[in-house]
Amino acid sequence: MAGFIFRRILWAIPTLIVVSFISFVIIQLPPGDYVTAYAAQLRHSGDYISLEQEALLRAQMGLNDPMIVQYWRWITNIVLYGNFGHSLEWNAPVSSLIWDRLGLTLAISTLSMLFTWAIAIPVGVYAATRQYSVLDYVFTIFGFLGKGVPDFLLALILMWMAFAWLNMDVGGLLSPRYQNAPWTIDKVINLLSHLWIPVVVLATGGAAGLLRVMRANMLDELGKPYVETAYAQGLSERQVVWGYPVRVALNPFISTVGWALPALFSGDVITAVVLNLPTTGPLLLQALKMQDMYLAGSFILILSVFTVIGTLISDILLAWSDPRIRYS
Repeated sequence: MAGFIFRRILWAIPTLIVVSFISFVIIQLPPGDYVTAYAAQLRHSGDYISLEQEALLRAQMGLNDPMIVQYWRWITNIVLYGNFGHSLEWNAPVSSLIWDRLGLTLAISTLSMLFTWAIAIPVGVYAATRQYSVLDYVFTIFGFLGKGVPDFLLALILMWMAFAWLNMDVGGLLSPRYQNAPWTIDKVINLLSHLWIPVVVLATGGAAGLLRVMRANMLDELGKPYVETAYAQGLSERQVVWGYPVRVALNPFISTVGWALPALFSGDVITAVVLNLPTTGPLLLQALKMQDMYLAGSFILILSVFTVIGTLISDILLAWSDPRIRYS
C-alpha cells in the first residue's frame, strides 16, 4: 500500500504540470484576449477605448509576451512563492478572490453531499430489500424525476415556492439587510433560512442517481451465496444486510470521492448563477468569459489538485473497506 501511494504521488506531479499547461492554453484559444473582451464589454455599455489604449493595456498586463512565457511566469510564481497571480478583471490577487468565496462554497457543497448520501444509502437499501413494493416504485419514480429535471429548473421552482408560499427572500444566501452586517445569531438564522434551497437542489440530482446505483448493487449482492449462508446461520435481516452486502455496495460511493472533492471547491456553476450565490462557481464562469487567464487557470489548477487527491483518497478507502481490493 505504501508503495502504491508513493507511486501515485510521483505520477501526480507530471499530471498536474500537463493539466495546468493544457488548461492555460485552452483558456487562450478563443480569438482575442482579456483586453479584447474588456473592450467589447465597454462597447456594450456605450463606452469605448481607442486601439492605442488597448495596446497600452496589453503591454502593461504582459499579454504581448509569447504564451509559453506567460505560462512559465505564472506557474513559477505559484510553485516558488505560492502566488497565483493577479486577476486582470478584478485587479486583485487571485488567491484573495478565491478564498473570499471558498467558505460558503465548501459549506453548501458539504451539506449537499451529506444530504445526498443520507438519502441515497438508506433509500437504496430499502428499495433493494423490498423489491417491487409500492415504495420501491415510488423511489424509482423519484430517481427518474431527479435525474431528468435540470438543477436550474428545480432551483427556479423552489424559488417561486419559497417566495409565493413562504413569503421568503429568494436569491443569494442572505437578506439585503444582512449583506454587510456583522455576524450575529440573527444573521446565521437568516443564512440557514436561505441555505435549504441550494442544498436541496444540489442534493436531488445526486441522490437520485446514487439511489439507483445503490439499489442495483444491493440486488446484485443479495443474490449471492454468502448472503444465503448468513441467513442460514440464524442472523437477523438487519445484521445480514447492513453487515455484508451494504459494505460492498458502498464501493461506488467511496469511488465518488475522486470527483466529490473538486466539486466541494467548485460547486454547481449553473445553479449558483440562477440562485445568485456568492460562491466560486460564478467567479470561474466570469473568468472564462472574460479570458481572465490567471484567475481561470488557477481555478482549474486547484480543481486538478483536488481531483488527484480525491482519487488517491478514494483508492485508499476502497482498499480499506473491501478486502478483495489489493494493490501490488
